Amino acid sequence: MRMDHTQAPVLEALAAYQEGKRLGFSPPGHKHARGAAPEVRAVLGDAVFFGDVLASGGLDDRRTRSGVLQRAEQLMADAVHAEHTFFSTCGSSLSVKAAMLSVAWHGEKLLIGRDAHKSVVAGLVLSGIEPVWIDPRWDAERHLAHAPSAGAFEQAFQEHPDARGALVTSPTPYGSAADLAAIAEVCHRRGRPLVVDEAWGAHLPFHPDLPSWAMDAGADVCVTSIHKMGSGLEQGSVFHLRGDLVDHDTLASRADLLGTTSPSVLLYAGIDGWRRQMALNGRALLTGALELAARVRQEIEGIDGMHVNDRADFCGPGAGTEFDPLPVVIDVSGLGTSGYRAADWLREHHHIDMHLVDHRRISAQLTHADDAETAGRLLTGLRDLARTAHTLGPAPEMVLPSPAELRQPQVCLPRDAYFSATEDIPVEEAVGRVAAEMMTPYPPGIPAVVPGERLTEPVLRYLRTGIEAGMNVPDPADPLLRTVRVRADGEGP
Repeated sequence: MRMDHTQAPVLEALAAYQEGKRLGFSPPGHKHARGAAPEVRAVLGDAVFFGDVLASGGLDDRRTRSGVLQRAEQLMADAVHAEHTFFSTCGSSLSVKAAMLSVAWHGEKLLIGRDAHKSVVAGLVLSGIEPVWIDPRWDAERHLAHAPSAGAFEQAFQEHPDARGALVTSPTPYGSAADLAAIAEVCHRRGRPLVVDEAWGAHLPFHPDLPSWAMDAGADVCVTSIHKMGSGLEQGSVFHLRGDLVDHDTLASRADLLGTTSPSVLLYAGIDGWRRQMALNGRALLTGALELAARVRQEIEGIDGMHVNDRADFCGPGAGTEFDPLPVVIDVSGLGTSGYRAADWLREHHHIDMHLVDHRRISAQLTHADDAETAGRLLTGLRDLARTAHTLGPAPEMVLPSPAELRQPQVCLPRDAYFSATEDIPVEEAVGRVAAEMMTPYPPGIPAVVPGERLTEPVLRYLRTGIEAGMNVPDPADPLLRTVRVRADGEGP
């Protein structure tokens, strides 16, 4: 039965709640903004508080008999060709953990691309799942990773036939996408599920010129962040289910176990409204975004000292198979400075915030919200940067490991290392010790060090020189890595 995508059940119920002038003697305590501080109301606006109501006993009755959220989730599933959809107000960091815990548990194996987000590693710590790391396809020249190949998963399953399933990240924050159909075939031939962390792919189902959408490519569970490439609010996430390799009730139970008991109706409304927007107008909106991205890419390529990474850079042998052009990744090494300094200069002098930043790149994430005005401001800032870059000084030297040096041996479960007795030691003494914490350059949030890995000199040198050059590594106990948290001597192998 064809569903009516002009409906937005959460938004409509919220409008009815407001029109009904309901009086709540329940949380939230600001009581429709009346109790909020005037200074807070002046900054946030009362609309934020008017939309902040209880999901049950507010937006819906106490037993949710109107099925507001259920209908919104059904509409989302229909829009993206899934069988079931779950809304989350705790971000894809929660959604991916729920998916992992529905496939494997303590001591069981899961094949995982080593370019996974730190939320996946957090899931390993919480669950005790044993990761079988699958090497990404490393671009040694550009020093970045693309998703692992189907052949790498095939080989890993042959070596670990007891693995419960596989998890791959696609597309990457750089716009490079995996061959999901081929990876799904490898999994399904063995009756194993494929989980796709597609946090950067919320827009993919709505335009044919974008990389394949995970549900269409055969994934069993797909996790998507509505706030990244969609129009939802921060922390708005959905995860989708197809087939019978992952049990629906188990997935729902895991999400309930991890999720908040106080979900934000504001986030539900953002997800619901974005689905309607995309279902009705997504193709036209994304066509405009793709055309704008093509023009912006061409203009940036004409700026001396800048190169925009494109399909030729990110696709083909040893790289991704499909390409999303909306993340505009700009190599600024030709300017004689680092991405860190370039991004800081743009923020200070043009009030422009870039997304991905590393030793040689900055990234401008374009969406359907951008237009000629925002693109023009970006181009003006970049041209000014090119004229001024000589004043920023040379890029501080970072010692970058080879792909082979990036992989450290995993000697125990991440959970066991994280919850072991630990000690903080000078970084100079850390080589050979077992890490008890994550060390994650951010963004994009892919850990360089995972708990349970034996620390090596090349990786520690990379992180220390990176921090000195401007890299942000926020999650260790000492973000400057003067000291490192390791498993105490005598704890395990």
